[in-house]
Amino acid sequence: MPWPSDQLREPLPAAGRPGPRTTGNRCAGIILAAGASRRLGRPKQLLPYGTGVLLDAVLATARICDFSQTVLALGGAAAEVQRTVDTGGCEVVLNPDFGEGCGSSIAAALAAVRPEADAVVLLLGDQPGVRASSVRAVLGALRQAASGTGATGAAAARTAWPGVAVCRYDDGVGHPLAFARRVFPDLAALHGDKAVWKLLARRADDVVEVRTPGRVPPDVDSEDDYRRLLDELQAVT
Repeated sequence: MPWPSDQLREPLPAAGRPGPRTTGNRCAGIILAAGASRRLGRPKQLLPYGTGVLLDAVLATARICDFSQTVLALGGAAAEVQRTVDTGGCEVVLNPDFGEGCGSSIAAALAAVRPEADAVVLLLGDQPGVRASSVRAVLGALRQAASGTGATGAAAARTAWPGVAVCRYDDGVGHPLAFARRVFPDLAALHGDKAVWKLLARRADDVVEVRTPGRVPPDVDSEDDYRRLLDELQAVT
């Protein structure tokens, strides 16, 4: 699967290395890395990838985004992840209910998001192909839609934001997903692994789609997924 052309121009960030700022303030990033990796049989957050592991690559992208706050949700293999991965700059939230699905991790992370945040962006800890440019695009779509309403003042602008912005890739909708503050209660109430997609379907009229070249960046659930991910990384490096 080829990388989108804009991603080819955006170099893979090195873990812990600062990069260009892309999102501005008042937007928090939530990284979901609490899964038990049952299908894989080993912690997928710690699979070797590039010069580090999968989660290193995702955190490096989050650092480029310059979120006002980055919340990292851990659960399965949390102690090993914290020993192995540089989580500097992140507020680590431990989710003891990680076995109940990613909805519980979203709720745990959202509880740590600061009250001044206008929006949150969800990133997956096993999806290193998501780019900072895509984060910039979905947050920009929220802001642009709000500016079109004519709302003035910080409070009015916040309530004018549409609920959700998503990436519309060539083969479907995928991460990163951006949620305005007024959707936070719905996010916090999610249950199960696919709940966020059910929320998008339920609030379809409140979703802005951002055209994003290429295919949905793959995540890792199996050894075959991991091999394909490594093959794609080798093809672009």
